[in-house]
Amino acid sequence: MKTVFPLERLRRASTPLYYYDMELLGQTLDMIRTSAGRFGYHVHYALKANANPAILRMISEAGLGADTVSGGEIAAAVEAGFKASDIVFAGVGKTDAEILLGLREGIGCFNVESLQELEVIEQLALREGLKARVALRVNPNIDAHTHHYITTGLEENKFGLDMSVVPDLIHKCMASPALVFMGLHFHIGSQITVMEPYRLLCEYINSMQDDLERQGLTVETINVGGGLGIDYECPDEHPFADFDRYFSLFHDNLRLRRGQQLHFELGRAVVAQCGSLITRVLYVKEGVGKRFAIVDAGMTDLIRPALYQAHHAIQNLTGEGRPELKYDVVGPICESSDVFGMNETLPEVRRGDLLALRSAGAYGEVMASRYNLRSLPGCMI
Repeated sequence: MKTVFPLERLRRASTPLYYYDMELLGQTLDMIRTSAGRFGYHVHYALKANANPAILRMISEAGLGADTVSGGEIAAAVEAGFKASDIVFAGVGKTDAEILLGLREGIGCFNVESLQELEVIEQLALREGLKARVALRVNPNIDAHTHHYITTGLEENKFGLDMSVVPDLIHKCMASPALVFMGLHFHIGSQITVMEPYRLLCEYINSMQDDLERQGLTVETINVGGGLGIDYECPDEHPFADFDRYFSLFHDNLRLRRGQQLHFELGRAVVAQCGSLITRVLYVKEGVGKRFAIVDAGMTDLIRPALYQAHHAIQNLTGEGRPELKYDVVGPICESSDVFGMNETLPEVRRGDLLALRSAGAYGEVMASRYNLRSLPGCMI
């Protein structure tokens, strides 16, 4: 499915802005429900990818759960209509106030990442006279072969628990009147485009479950996180992540026990392709051996290129029929890293043209800032 941009509306709009193709999002959600539904899997949407209220409402109405990493995200999920029992709360630095919010809302599960966090959750639950449902996040030491900023499953990462402490923590949960042990949680990284790390994760979980069962310990749920990548270079040719292959891999390689539930936490694969950052060309500058297209969007509006050296396909929406030339597409921020693309081949760029930075529905609007005291980007649906 190719995104068709409403050019007349965009020409009249103030830029920069995020344009969301809600039809594409709807088709993506249908595909996820069909593919995961074949195996009875449970999918939670990771709000950190995009927390736009209209996006959240559509996802909640599609029946997905919510994966949250802050009290603000819990509140946004509840406001958008996600069932509290389908909300999971992860993160290494949960504050007392955030834990209390989760307890009082009756969320489905806290994904716990340290012994001290488990103790704090237990104390707060006892104080409130409530029970906290918890899963233990295990660090499987698997390299997802992605950017080191978004790899989360290695021993040197801050996330998760070492397998050696898990049995004792399960026993602690089982002995506590305020804790309910739900299962195990894993997450190995983001923008994973090859399936081998997931196969290795299945092998790790299989071995871990065998070891736990030898100790008389059983697990109700397994949560394998998310991280499924998308095609940033060819968004129209590949508007959907390979959901069938992804869910089938877990069905074929993970040995679930009778009655055991499998949960996923997808973010980027749900929303990335439906969003584009629309920016207007301010100036075309001829440098020494370089031609610059200077646009009104910057790293404050889409930080991924500056932060991760990520690349988004760039499209000149208003340059049809012109000869193609090469440009460095740069923003107005007073930082040399404020570059969206170098040597981009585009139809001749002129002042006032509209460019689309594609595949920006994830980690775009939600990470925008007001550095340089700029306004936050607008939104069009």
